[in-house]
Amino acid sequence: MDFDKAKAFIIDELRKKLPPGYTYHCLGHTLDVHAATQRLIDLEGIRGQTARLIEIAALYHDSGMLIRYKDHEAASAELASYYLPDFGFTPEEISIIKSLIMVTRLPQKAYVIEEQVLCDADLDYLGRDDFFIHSFELQHEWNMFGIKQTNLSQWLDLQIRFLSEHSYFTKSANVLRNRKKSDNLNEITSLWQQNNQKRPSTTTSS
Repeated sequence: MDFDKAKAFIIDELRKKLPPGYTYHCLGHTLDVHAATQRLIDLEGIRGQTARLIEIAALYHDSGMLIRYKDHEAASAELASYYLPDFGFTPEEISIIKSLIMVTRLPQKAYVIEEQVLCDADLDYLGRDDFFIHSFELQHEWNMFGIKQTNLSQWLDLQIRFLSEHSYFTKSANVLRNRKKSDNLNEITSLWQQNNQKRPSTTTSS
């Protein structure tokens, strides 16, 4: 496999062809997930071909956004299957990559370490300082493309439920991100409460 050429190709495709309205599922997100994947691969002690396949899956996991928004994971797997043979990937390697891409579909269900690393990398931001930036980028994107229209209160409520139900799979992600994810949940809950707090009623006297 020619990892470097496969990586350069998809980065160039995303840079040139993704719609500018994709404020969350943009090239920056793909590069961020790839960086998180590399970090977790190293911490989990994954080496060799397996590590490379996870990295390629990370780089191609949202490439389906070039084709469609809904069910973009399946479209991403299709693109990987179409393009990767040109870079020397075998049918067996491509099958693994496609399976890894598909486990990023929500709700995530990851059973082996390769799947767990990619899923944790995809949602790495939940336990970081830039959580709120990415969260509101996603809200803007959903509103713009009609995926789900939400006001501030509705969005905060969705995020509270998502953070409350989410768990990282790998030991490394739990060590790295759980504390900050808990802080983010507390902060967003506080924001929701403030936003929904009823203003005191005023009375007039005569």
